[in-house]
Amino acid sequence: MKYSESGIQGGAAILVGLLSGAGVWLFKQLIDLFHLGAFNWLGGRLAILGGWTIVLIPTMGGALVGLLSKRFIGREKLHGVAGIMEAVALSGGRLPYRKIAVRSVASALSIGTGASVGPEDPAVQIGANIGSFFGQTLHLSEERVRTLAAAGVASGISAAFNAPITGVFFAMEIVLGEIGGSSLGMVILASVISAVFTQAVSGAEPAFHVPAYAFTSALELPLYLGLGVLAGFFAATYTRLLYAAQDGFQAIHIPEWIKPAVAGAMVGTAGFFLPQIFGVGYESIGAVLNGTQFGITLLLLLLTAKLFLTPISLGGGFKGGLFAPSLFIGAMLGGAYGTLMALLFPNLGITPAAFAMVGMAAVLAGSVHAPLTAILLLFEMTRDYHIILPLMFAVIISLLISRQLERDSVYARGLARHGIRLERGRDVEVLETMSVGEVMQVEPAILNENSTIAEASELFLRKRHHGLPVVNEIGELTGVLTLQDLDGVDPAEWSTRKVSEVCSRDLLVTFPDETIGSALRRMGLRDIGRLPVVDRNDQRKLMGLLRRTDLVRAYEAALTRREANRHHQQQTRLDAMTGGMTVNEYVIRAGAPCEGKTISSAGFPKDCIIASLRRGRETLIPRGDTPLKAGDILAVVATSESREKMLKLIE
Repeated sequence: MKYSESGIQGGAAILVGLLSGAGVWLFKQLIDLFHLGAFNWLGGRLAILGGWTIVLIPTMGGALVGLLSKRFIGREKLHGVAGIMEAVALSGGRLPYRKIAVRSVASALSIGTGASVGPEDPAVQIGANIGSFFGQTLHLSEERVRTLAAAGVASGISAAFNAPITGVFFAMEIVLGEIGGSSLGMVILASVISAVFTQAVSGAEPAFHVPAYAFTSALELPLYLGLGVLAGFFAATYTRLLYAAQDGFQAIHIPEWIKPAVAGAMVGTAGFFLPQIFGVGYESIGAVLNGTQFGITLLLLLLTAKLFLTPISLGGGFKGGLFAPSLFIGAMLGGAYGTLMALLFPNLGITPAAFAMVGMAAVLAGSVHAPLTAILLLFEMTRDYHIILPLMFAVIISLLISRQLERDSVYARGLARHGIRLERGRDVEVLETMSVGEVMQVEPAILNENSTIAEASELFLRKRHHGLPVVNEIGELTGVLTLQDLDGVDPAEWSTRKVSEVCSRDLLVTFPDETIGSALRRMGLRDIGRLPVVDRNDQRKLMGLLRRTDLVRAYEAALTRREANRHHQQQTRLDAMTGGMTVNEYVIRAGAPCEGKTISSAGFPKDCIIASLRRGRETLIPRGDTPLKAGDILAVVATSESREKMLKLIE
């Protein structure tokens, strides 16, 4: 019985959602278990020595996390969501899923012993690795593996916060970089299944129970403007502190496994005075949202402590997320700000808890640069839709301010520090190596401005395009007609109305010598799917058409080119190091004697060394058990005699 590709993908999405929900539920149970063991059992026994012993709990937790990382995880270039973004953009969604179990244990241990981190990054990693596992196991295309990894991301967020809609937007807005496309259906399906499982085992209750708050007066809106400005400032500061702490710990010359213990000691010392900062901090957030009077001083102390201790925890080597701490910072900021405004403007009837709720979303949006995710998360976590106007207002203000102060989000900055800049889920730095002229359609289908709408519709249907350039009688570019333009015309008038009457005249264009990265950013200004390519000296002269599908193809080619350049650079370095021997590249031909064998069993001469192996975009470190496939490119260090024997084996 044959199964359709869509059926296989749908089944995989369902399994990803189900297993992600189960994995995150188990992860939460593990956090509770470690918390009970650390603070109740161990803490109760240490308490007889004095209250100061609470400092030992995160310190010992840090030491255990450090040992786990040293033994089973190793050094990671990028952490959490940033690592997933890199894998989805550059590696076709392939993640090292074999380490996810020990990572999850390390994260649960971090949170359970009081580190100032959140559960959402580990939850996202659980889901993404499950999705990547299924994609790789089923030998799906890179695009499908990316989609399943993104579906796992959505499932992880859905299960972590009981927020399936937020999970979808998080995956599309942050990981894939665009909302829509062929991936959307599978991402939604996985997120829904994950939420169904989570609600079945944990209930459908929101993360926070809050009273109904209302936006009662337009006079409050300027106050929310002030909150948005402050949230943007703290979000940018939070981002900078995260990486400053990382650099600071890297500069400390002590064994890596000890650094989490040092961070734990700092967290424990602060927690001795402010126990609310231990772990995720949802209880404190819930108390503020329900109107518990903490006092402005305490709220500001908690804000400051979380603002510094989360970077210290993550920089020191604890495993966890930065999502929940940003919600904590926002709640404390909003609570303090709202309390102050209530004192200054007693006649407005201000509810400080409403400002706390808006502050959560505002700081989150400013930190991750994902406003839709922040707004929807707040809705789903509180089930309160009454203050939509100030919420959206403060979120956008925070986003604008944070971007002015800090260009990158908390995730993008980590990628940028490794030379990776993503736009719509693609590495813009890679795309800067290719020009528009290399990938544009040189002879695209075009529309004459005197053609009827009916003729244009027929051409759209035949060519399967959503938009085409429009030219006049002498071939000059005058506009672009899209399917959206046709939607505004009564079908009864299609046979009489001209293309010139409805096409868009306000054009964005690109040039053949411009980089693909620049063109991609220009597309993002208006979220359009195509750009006419024109002569730089005569912008009415149409040279071609650049579509979003061309960008995807260019991206794949640019990645392949980059790997080829790296391989060539490696070969050049080897040439300089090997003296009388030569370094050459060889391609294994189909049907060659070595095809299908491992390197150790292929019979290569003893004085022949395989320095590297490139397979598509992937460069592998050759080992004895590495299988050889047709199309593999080998960089070989060999004498002239052994080179002849080598050729017989690969051709």
